[in-house]
Amino acid sequence: MGSTFIVQGVTLGAEGIISEFTPLPREISHKWNPKQIGEHLLLKSLTYMVAMPFYSASLIETVQSEIIRDNTGILECIREGIGRVIGLGVPHSKRLLPLLSLIFPTVLHGVLHYIISSVIQKFVLLILKRKTYSSHLAETTSPVQSMLDAYFPELIANFAASLCSDVILYPLETVLHRLHIQGTRTIIDNTDLGYEVLPINTQYEGMRDCINTIRQEEGVLGFYKGFGAVIIQYTLHAAVLQITKIIYSTLLQNSV
Repeated sequence: MGSTFIVQGVTLGAEGIISEFTPLPREISHKWNPKQIGEHLLLKSLTYMVAMPFYSASLIETVQSEIIRDNTGILECIREGIGRVIGLGVPHSKRLLPLLSLIFPTVLHGVLHYIISSVIQKFVLLILKRKTYSSHLAETTSPVQSMLDAYFPELIANFAASLCSDVILYPLETVLHRLHIQGTRTIIDNTDLGYEVLPINTQYEGMRDCINTIRQEEGVLGFYKGFGAVIIQYTLHAAVLQITKIIYSTLLQNSV
């Protein structure tokens, strides 16, 4: 979990620094134009490129089996990421793909995820706010309901945006993860059996070869391996949102 937060921190920091020293906008104004959107997406692309080595190191930590994992420190992700850039650190096999060949799939996934989630988030939020406005005109709402209507639509919109973008881009994410892990001597748990470990012995030459190989050897369902974890993740997310709504409503009613 620590490496995941580090990647988020590196991403936010890189985006802030790049936007500070370049004319690339960090936010899109209401009076947007195609040039502004293009510059904003360029900023996102550069940010994903800077964070890519640390994302790769964090991914390896995430999937590595607990059986052979050492007790690494919280900054191990940074050390491994820098080592990946300058070619030092843990020795890797010859099947390790160079970072240059990982730039396109990493940036593509990041930018598409950002675009899809942003569009869906704004669309769902617009629908919810119109629905809330119509209900306010139709009948008088309580202070409790007004407070919920002010904050809860934002949470629902973010949930829907994250869910849709993760589901739509899951096949691309599968390809991306396999490319990043290849050649890193990573040992993963056999989640089908639950009692042994498996080495990563893939030999993809790039993104196109990975897609063709998965389609030929595993079929279309090969792109959706591990999708059950996403279902569990968002089921729990929805449950947390519902519980939060109930608790928030109860606290507001008690305070009124």
